[in-house]
Amino acid sequence: MSVRILRGRSETVDADRAASQRLLETAATGTPAVRVWRPHRQVAFGRRDAGLEGYDDARAIAREFGFPPVERSVGGRAVAYDGETTLAFARAEPVADFRQGTDERYERLTADIERAFERLGVSAVRGEPADSFCPGTHSISVPAPSDRTGSSETPDCRKIAGLAQRVTQDAALASGIVVVANRDELASVLEGVYGALEVPFDPDSIGTLETEHVEIERVRTVLEEELIGDRSVSAVDAV
Repeated sequence: MSVRILRGRSETVDADRAASQRLLETAATGTPAVRVWRPHRQVAFGRRDAGLEGYDDARAIAREFGFPPVERSVGGRAVAYDGETTLAFARAEPVADFRQGTDERYERLTADIERAFERLGVSAVRGEPADSFCPGTHSISVPAPSDRTGSSETPDCRKIAGLAQRVTQDAALASGIVVVANRDELASVLEGVYGALEVPFDPDSIGTLETEHVEIERVRTVLEEELIGDRSVSAVDAV
């Protein structure tokens, strides 16, 4: 089966989200679709965040840090993209029965991301430290730097990738985030955001690929190749 590739970033956050929606629309016609890109600078809040008392304050804090707040339809808690060194990835596939296949799609996507990290020389493990950003069952982490493991309050791993999934009647979108660099800025804005939401968060739980000296375009290319797998490419769409 062939796969359609969407590359690039749209001019605005809203246009970029519409481009990702096209992945689901393409998959609903029977053709899988893949996208790996650098989203605009933003804090993307989950629907669970929007119902909390501190949501408006959290959005204001995100703006103060220069991260426009948006609300997304996929995933749980807030995630931050810096516009340059944070990658998003997504794979949309047709489904015959939307009530089945969720665990299998998570497993395949996780295995693909693990293979990409292995190719990049990154020693990654499944799971996440306590009080990480957008906590969830499907996450990937790296060991914390050895010079920081002396404190009992320091996690022994740091989260670098989180996965989410959205399923419609005819298609499923399995997606996620990879933090390549700039952990200090991301930790600062998320510490403020999660504090306003009164959701537990440890800024030291954020990991990056930065210490592995991996160039972001190389990461993007390898992730895309693994999400495509051995399928042929039917078309490449520039946003």
